[in-house]
Amino acid sequence: MQKLTSQSDWIARAQTVLPAGGFGNFDPGIMIARGEGSHVWDEDGNEYIDYLIGSGPMLLGHGHPEVMEAVLEQLPKGMTFFANNAKGVELAEAIVEAVPCCEQVRFVASGGEADMYAIRLARAYTGRNKILKFEGGYHGMSAEAQMSLAPSARVNFPQAVPDSAGIPQGVADQMLIAPYNDLVAVEALLNDHKDVAAIIAEPLQRIIPPEPKYLQGLRNLCDKHAVLLIFDEIVTGFRLAYGGAQERYGVTPDICTLGKIVGGGFPLAALGASADIMRHFDKSVVGADKWLMQLGTLSGNPVAAAAGLKTMEVLRRAGSYDKLRAIGKSLQDMQSDALNTAGVPHQICGDETLFDIFFTQAACRDYRSAKHDHPAQNTAYNAALRKHGVFKSPGKLYPSLAVTEADLEHTQDAVSKAVHAIFLG
Repeated sequence: MQKLTSQSDWIARAQTVLPAGGFGNFDPGIMIARGEGSHVWDEDGNEYIDYLIGSGPMLLGHGHPEVMEAVLEQLPKGMTFFANNAKGVELAEAIVEAVPCCEQVRFVASGGEADMYAIRLARAYTGRNKILKFEGGYHGMSAEAQMSLAPSARVNFPQAVPDSAGIPQGVADQMLIAPYNDLVAVEALLNDHKDVAAIIAEPLQRIIPPEPKYLQGLRNLCDKHAVLLIFDEIVTGFRLAYGGAQERYGVTPDICTLGKIVGGGFPLAALGASADIMRHFDKSVVGADKWLMQLGTLSGNPVAAAAGLKTMEVLRRAGSYDKLRAIGKSLQDMQSDALNTAGVPHQICGDETLFDIFFTQAACRDYRSAKHDHPAQNTAYNAALRKHGVFKSPGKLYPSLAVTEADLEHTQDAVSKAVHAIFLG
């Protein structure tokens, strides 16, 4: 077979064997060949500063030497066992020590799995069936999670709109949908529906921050109505702070899910809660009727656990989060300054550790308000950034600790060129 040397060759090959030519995650029009530190290279050798960082897990950058050393130390000892192993136990201990709501954890291979089990665990613990989620909230690919993630049509709350084919109507009947940042709406739903097992929420919904006292308000309503509060911290865990959004916002849920960073770039995620809630994973304690079956071939994988442990160790070091926030603030300011100078209406939405721009004058407080007035501007802006060597998602920018001053200078130049080309050219 002739060796493929160009990106276009790889793209053509992918279109033959992959639906829509891709993995379903990202733009199939680019093929990443390798990553190092804060940079990635495509198959044509084009170099980019990476603000996608694998959709979040590479907080230390690609190929961090200490993480690589930990992985290479584990590899000769075994890649996976489908049995308990010391690295997995150590990682569980580290998570329990760091995350306020966790007394015990269970491992899975993906964040979507963790969210699915968290919902099932809430139902097992409460004996109730309905789940309240927020319009626009992302919780993986389970049938429950694929309700009103990105509905194209506005319907009346709390009606759930499936985002995927193949989901039975019975799933939608068990879901209640509310607008984010609206405690009045949540309280009304809990008053009307007495069979709610849990509220599941991203504490930072995609990039929409919670309004002051909102998360505490959810906590209070859950306590009042004997409903469990689930924080989906797949993204925010170990990013907003070492203890995640729970530490950052000072609100403790009943159950949380963790992923991305805890695997150090390898497939690993977890869910955690109090020992009382987690006992439903122990058949000998709760009995067959209340037991929640959970297993996975790669759950607690020792290579992923070793990478996660070392990543967490690095993050615990003094100044890590101050540095991350300073990098994020610089990236926010350089874009806002350039757009303000050009007279372009916009909002920086999110946290210094995870954010993006909405080209709008409106405040971004929920799914329906967090949008571009002119989506084509966002498409053109991101395309221009990539043209000038900045690689990011169309809807998020992930700072990493690997970003250097030279990277920030390059990014500022790319931003200036993109704004000039689109809005001043």
